[in-house]
Amino acid sequence: MKTNKSKQLFERAQQIMPGGVNSPVRAFAGVGGTPFVVARGEGAYLIDVDGNRYVDYINSWGPLVLGHAHPAVVTALTEQLEYGTSYGASCELEYELAEIIISCMPSIEKIRFVNSGTEACMSALRLARGYTGRNKIVKFSGCYHGHSDQLLTKAGSGIATLGLSGSAGVSNDVTRNTITLPFNDTHAVQCVFAEVPEQIAAIILEPVMGNSGLILPNEDFLASLRRTCDASGSLLIFDEVMTGFRVDPGGAQALYNVKPDLTTIGKVIGGGLPVGAYGGKACIMSQIAPEGPVYQAGTLSGNPLAMRAGLATLHEWLHGDTFETTAGIATTLVQALREASLSHNVPIVAQSLGTMFGLFFTDKQTIDNNADAQACDTERFKRFFHACLERGVYFAPSPFEAGFVSCVHAGEPLDHTIKVVNEVFAII
Repeated sequence: MKTNKSKQLFERAQQIMPGGVNSPVRAFAGVGGTPFVVARGEGAYLIDVDGNRYVDYINSWGPLVLGHAHPAVVTALTEQLEYGTSYGASCELEYELAEIIISCMPSIEKIRFVNSGTEACMSALRLARGYTGRNKIVKFSGCYHGHSDQLLTKAGSGIATLGLSGSAGVSNDVTRNTITLPFNDTHAVQCVFAEVPEQIAAIILEPVMGNSGLILPNEDFLASLRRTCDASGSLLIFDEVMTGFRVDPGGAQALYNVKPDLTTIGKVIGGGLPVGAYGGKACIMSQIAPEGPVYQAGTLSGNPLAMRAGLATLHEWLHGDTFETTAGIATTLVQALREASLSHNVPIVAQSLGTMFGLFFTDKQTIDNNADAQACDTERFKRFFHACLERGVYFAPSPFEAGFVSCVHAGEPLDHTIKVVNEVFAII
């Protein structure tokens, strides 16, 4: 596999960008080696500047449920370009996309579009503080909600990959109102609420963790958080930026039948373009300006390109049995990983939920929280990652990230992956 051009470009990038990248995990810091540079995406594949072809299980970290350059999305964007890329004013496309999201997630009565998951989570917490008149928030170790200051403590994703506990530049005055607890620990939540029951504005969490690898909530964990918030007057916020439309067409809240007060979403609803949104009960959302006193604004919020891409994606994704068929691909992949594990005596925990999947190299029976994930065999994961990459299969370049399949992974891409996985488990 030739990588000369990627290496040259990455060396060039390191001279003009921090670490040579615009998002840390792309630098391969968690696995070592030199990252490849993408030339284009086609269906289930990425093709790099050296002409190497990879089955892509990142899918732009979740948005591309239809794969790369899906004809419906390309057509929608091409048509929209003739009408303009940004208006700085409202357009009907915003209303259409909002109505589809609300129809899929009944907990959302009103919604506000923004431009990223970070912005959505930051805004939802500002709204929670404004609505409740309280300052403290509860989050969970390993859940990543973007890089806003109050949430950048004991986060997952790149923070976990780089071994950071937070970030320089985040003041103690900001994070002193952030309480971080272990995921799936109902008792810890109850203890905190017993100590400061009237100071907590909200609990925010990924209802299914995807930024420490894929970690599922234990039975009754989400329901117990709902009961705790109801009893204390705090808001429950589900960060479904990753899980929204991925684990179920109605998100994790539909799958587990727990209604949050506020939901943040992104990724899939933009079809690969920058987008985010937050929404919830009308009585809470009415506190957002211009209706209420909580201010939030954005020049490119609801821009027509992202709205058109999101509409085209959801029309395809929600049609017929597309979701169920794609979820079946994830199930088949996880089963192949488990069979390879047994055949070659390499202990793992592998699981899928909807169209997301996760893989941990460990002899534990389950992974319940970030501490469990951090204790896994990261050196073996590195060997696994590079051996797969050399054979044309691209998993996330970090042991602390979930994987994603698209509806175009069936057939040759999945068959090739299963073949590669069996080869790699034999040598790692």
